[in-house]
Amino acid sequence: MNKERDLRKTEEKSSWVPTNPTYDPNKPMQIGGQAVLEGVMMRAPGSVATAVRKSDGSIVVKQHSFVSLIEKHKFLNVPVIRGAVGLIDMMYLGIQTLNWSAEVAMADLEAVEAKKNGNGTPAPKQSKGQSKLALIASLVIALAMGIAIFFVTPLVVTTKVFQLEQNAFAFNVVAGGVRITLLLVYLLIISFLKDIQRLFQYHGGEHKAVFSFELNDELLPSVVLQRSRFHPRCGTSFLLIVMFVAILTFALLDALIMQVTGSMTLLLRLGTHLPFIPVVGGISYEIIKFSAKHSTTWWGRILIAPGLWLQKITTKEPDESQVEVAIVALKCALGLEDPAKYSNLKPLEVPTTGLAEHLRHR
Repeated sequence: MNKERDLRKTEEKSSWVPTNPTYDPNKPMQIGGQAVLEGVMMRAPGSVATAVRKSDGSIVVKQHSFVSLIEKHKFLNVPVIRGAVGLIDMMYLGIQTLNWSAEVAMADLEAVEAKKNGNGTPAPKQSKGQSKLALIASLVIALAMGIAIFFVTPLVVTTKVFQLEQNAFAFNVVAGGVRITLLLVYLLIISFLKDIQRLFQYHGGEHKAVFSFELNDELLPSVVLQRSRFHPRCGTSFLLIVMFVAILTFALLDALIMQVTGSMTLLLRLGTHLPFIPVVGGISYEIIKFSAKHSTTWWGRILIAPGLWLQKITTKEPDESQVEVAIVALKCALGLEDPAKYSNLKPLEVPTTGLAEHLRHR
């Protein structure tokens, strides 16, 4: 028994040997990720890998090269602009990987049900053109809903409920309070959903894997589990910083406009605030990048504290199997493992536990 355990540990450790000859484990490399349905997406310089746990316990990986718009067009790599462009870039990539994980989950469930019933044929796949159009439509809808809920609604509520329309600073402080309240209420409500709880567990696993890589740990589940699930560069931390930055930037914008026009209306605010959102996103990106670099200083800890508090909602402690998925995604993104080894999957069997059961009881 001990020999088998030692052999297993040796095999696990051997997977840390890089398969990518250009990878230097001693060179700092910023990576990031995102939780998806029953899996994790990891992004490393030039590469993205998404690992998803199937209902039979196997892991399937999709890996592809990725060059951001900022890397393709160097003139975009300037403060503020790079943040605004990068935000759209990451939203597109995030929706793309979420859609793929959902396709894996649904195909998995359909195969299980078809095998149980002894019939059924796979649903026809979308063409690449159709998939890309659907992805762009998803991005546009997600952006429109986010702007409507978190930017338009606070302006309307503050205008209709409070008599502060002509006070630039007070109006935006109240509107910012409404915006942050909406975000917290939204996150708290969805955090009670079972599917979202599992997503938040994978989110925690993603953070632990990133921390382990940054601290040069062995990428083993038992080691990675010991790391914190709270990370200063988290996307949810970014959302909260956007909320605070919006208060100050929109207050200054309103003050300048009121100097020119003499008064402010709801339509004028909508017409000026909405086009200014990319600038707010760009400024927020620079702040979170700066705060992450100085997270060990006392003032850096103050800057990142609100985002870490928010992660108490958006991350949950993962189990070992979820951390394993995050590690696989990370290794494949870094070129430490060959993604092809995860493409030869054994035939799907009707499971008694796992994703299929989880989906059946939704």
